[in-house]
Amino acid sequence: METIAEQQAAPKLTAKDFASNQEVKWCPGCGDYSILKQVQTVFPDFGVPKEDIVFISGIGCAARFTYYMDTYGLHSIHGRAAAIASGVKALNPHLSVWMVSGDGDAFSIGGNHFIHLMRKNFNINYMVFNNEIYGLTKGQYSPTSGKGKIAKSTPYGSVEEPFNPSELALGARSSFVARSLDRDPKHMQAVLKRANDHKGTSFVEIYQNCPVFNDGTFFAFSEKETKQEQSIYIEHGKPLIFGNGGNKGIKLDGTKPVIVNLEDGASANDLWIHDEHDKTKAHIIASFFDTAYDGVDFPRPFGVIYSEDRATYEESMQNQIDELIARKGKPSLDKILSGDKTWTIL
Repeated sequence: METIAEQQAAPKLTAKDFASNQEVKWCPGCGDYSILKQVQTVFPDFGVPKEDIVFISGIGCAARFTYYMDTYGLHSIHGRAAAIASGVKALNPHLSVWMVSGDGDAFSIGGNHFIHLMRKNFNINYMVFNNEIYGLTKGQYSPTSGKGKIAKSTPYGSVEEPFNPSELALGARSSFVARSLDRDPKHMQAVLKRANDHKGTSFVEIYQNCPVFNDGTFFAFSEKETKQEQSIYIEHGKPLIFGNGGNKGIKLDGTKPVIVNLEDGASANDLWIHDEHDKTKAHIIASFFDTAYDGVDFPRPFGVIYSEDRATYEESMQNQIDELIARKGKPSLDKILSGDKTWTIL
């Protein structure tokens, strides 16, 4: 492992240093290209040697990400990336571990692993590329597809309620929840930097366009004509303002959010100030696009929804081991495996 002096003496890496020699094979227009570009752009700023970075992916279009980053990586099996990444981090805590999944990989076959990764809080960064469709297997609806979605496996429309990934992560005790989108590079870079700085499992949902099977699903949040009305960019310590020219805001009436028009006399001083450490309010923000309060549709939130400082799994595990050795000495492996409940058969 390099010393601090050696790291400081080494030349700073560039985005090209993180690009592998593999040909990038996604469909033309796929949002994954943008995500790859933003990751390679911000990684030199992290100051982490390439040999200390690991990317773990499951199965799906997004999972090819590991081939295109010139770091260590493992293209694992469907839905099991979280289990493998957890093992990597537990055995080698100093590594910078990044996970990549699509919405099907993360929330369908990998749903159980997702919720347990959130609550355990390994110091891992988890990017989920959500295009609300199964792309690799040719267009079936996914756990995040909207109700009524017509797809290869739902020719008359899905009858299921979709997952809201942010709500799911919060309910599973995630310590960091954020959202960005492929068509806003600067915002994505800022969110990825926040995720990297967070100590614990950082969950970043990235809206990603699938031009073949679900084209334009998220364009309302990035097109000039609709972006300001349909999306709201939240930032810690700042009021919730959106709309054309910032003419609308959101305030709280008790625990109920209310949209007000700042051009009709509403005061900016009365607006909701985002506190990313307030979990109750984070749940409300995460539910904006799920719930129409009094029949009013709310904008889609982007940014850091929630952030909490708490002990990581690997820290707690190491502390437990250190305390045990300090009290009883290093235990015998045979003793651990046999446990206290043993008996002799005559």
